[in-house]
Amino acid sequence: MSADTAPLDRAAILVLVRDQLAEILEKSPEDIVEDVSFEDLGADSLALIELVEALEESLAAYEDGFHIDDEDLEGLTSVRDAVNYVAVKLQVA
Repeated sequence: MSADTAPLDRAAILVLVRDQLAEILEKSPEDIVEDVSFEDLGADSLALIELVEALEESLAAYEDGFHIDDEDLEGLTSVRDAVNYVAVKLQVA
């Protein structure tokens, strides 16, 4: 983590995932709740790939080379899954 990067907690990860997903799906972040599935949001596989790329880019400031493996992506079916995955991978509470 670089010196000018604010500490990251689970709430901040949720905001990041929601904001990225809202931009990709052209929705308001307020319309994206944690327990909604990607399918219910209308996120297809292309949107999920865009989300992964955006998260990898954003989270590189916290962990150099942050990467979400393709096989892990298959198990992420909701906003909560994505937030939990990132939190575990970055070892945040």
